[in-house]
Amino acid sequence: MTDIRRTVLWVVFTMSLVLLWDGWQKYNGHPSMFSPAAPKPVAAAGSAAVPAPAGGALPAAAATGTAAPQAGAATQGEQITISTDVVKVTLDTLGADVTRVELLKYLSFPEHRWYEPLAELVGMRPKQTVEGTPIVLLDAAHGYRAQSGLVGSKGEQLPTHNTLMRLVSGERALKDGANELVLRFESPEVGGVKLAKTYTFKRGDYVVGVKHEVVNVGAAALTPQLYVQLQRDGQPAPGGSGFYSTFTGPAVYTEKSKFHKIEFKDLDKDKFEIEKTANDGWVGMVQHYFASAWLRNAEGAREFYARKLGNGLYSVGMVFTLPTLAPEAKASTEEQLFVGPQEEKKLAALAPGLELVKDYGWFTVLSKPLFWLLDQLHKVLGNWGWSIIALVVLLKIGFYWLNASAYRSMAKMKAVNPKITEMRERLKDKPQEMQQEMMRIYREEKVNPIGSCLPIFLQMPFFIALYWVLLSSVEMRGAPWLGWIGDLAVPDPFFILPVLMTLSSLFQVWLNPTPPDPTQAKMMWIMPLAFSFMFFAFPAGLVLYWLVNNILSIAQQWAINKQLGVTN
Repeated sequence: MTDIRRTVLWVVFTMSLVLLWDGWQKYNGHPSMFSPAAPKPVAAAGSAAVPAPAGGALPAAAATGTAAPQAGAATQGEQITISTDVVKVTLDTLGADVTRVELLKYLSFPEHRWYEPLAELVGMRPKQTVEGTPIVLLDAAHGYRAQSGLVGSKGEQLPTHNTLMRLVSGERALKDGANELVLRFESPEVGGVKLAKTYTFKRGDYVVGVKHEVVNVGAAALTPQLYVQLQRDGQPAPGGSGFYSTFTGPAVYTEKSKFHKIEFKDLDKDKFEIEKTANDGWVGMVQHYFASAWLRNAEGAREFYARKLGNGLYSVGMVFTLPTLAPEAKASTEEQLFVGPQEEKKLAALAPGLELVKDYGWFTVLSKPLFWLLDQLHKVLGNWGWSIIALVVLLKIGFYWLNASAYRSMAKMKAVNPKITEMRERLKDKPQEMQQEMMRIYREEKVNPIGSCLPIFLQMPFFIALYWVLLSSVEMRGAPWLGWIGDLAVPDPFFILPVLMTLSSLFQVWLNPTPPDPTQAKMMWIMPLAFSFMFFAFPAGLVLYWLVNNILSIAQQWAINKQLGVTN
């Protein structure tokens, strides 16, 4: 049994080192050993394919991601830039697409290698003073656009996102005292139809109202279909780390099927399942901390699609069938385009299920109430760092008696370790007898070898759920804690928290009972050191959470050891 445990420990340790090395390679921009290199950025965002009519076949152009030429189409449009108090938005008159959105309240900073702050500290390189620039969410350079247009139910050629449109009204900046800014675009006549798009930007809001107006100027009745879609390349969002991963890609929500994420690799293979039709729902593009989504909360039939386009692009969208329009008849629809941060409470108020774009991994059922509790603590304390500490304290109080049981079991095992060590030396040539004698000692001393594992195992889901809360909450971006920690979402610039985390992990090993097997005993000391360098690349908020948990565990275990008279 000892040999088996030793083998398992070495396998786990070896695989951990391999995964850590692979993460380190990805963190430094090298390809992963387990997945192909990321596709190269799109040099110039081409036009995406026009969706097929509902129930119809895709146009041939869809295979390459370019639309067939049409009347009123152009290859280049004018870039219109507007700004409000929270966003700076670029729209292209080619299709009146939204091609760039800068989030003025959320700044990004140039990425540094892990050793650069230390080099600055010891004077090996000059200190870098670079002001942050706004986060860019939609970006034409990477093919990330919000698009909309029309398709004919019988394949008629109508104005699409490849049709050159004209800006007919609209200010370029939100004026002082004004609460909204409106831009209206109109298309030429294509296939007997004209399309107008009106964008309404509101002060302090990341939701854009989008009104589509369709006029039949032809001589025959027709039934147009409106599509709204998001497209982007398959590259991961910037600012991530090789030591942890968050989802980037399309998402679809319906009340029946709920929230469904789609991996880019599944789009490559055309192996994914989504509900194709529903009377509700929305589509989005998700990345760490931020998301974009086309919303229509009014009930009505819609068709969902997601596909791989040409030039390394992907799209996800919805198609709505409009009423049949007689000559000179009009129809209009109102949608919403959300482009902004994943603020959970605000997302939940915008559309059913929209808060699910915040990626909690497998532990959503635990993570959501933990975030609620963390948010309540923040309302009282006013600082996310102290709120993290307070939440860990509350969890440790809640699990106090469960942990006490585990630590008592550890203390008892530590107390009988001298007997176990003497017995192992005496019976080292008789493994079967050694195992029987060890079980006898445990039985007589009323020690349960797995008694220290079960309580910890039972509470691990809660701490893993809290890990995902801290990893996915945009509220941590730019949030200071104390002194040198100016942003809980980036690594500690001077590595103070990671060093303390490593020391606390080693101190816990010292407090724990020493395994009788010398190899296992060495592994117990090596593994904290091997894993500790991950914390140098982890966000400071995550390291703070683990450090506080370690300190509280050490305090409780130390107290129990003293109570039972166990010395170190």
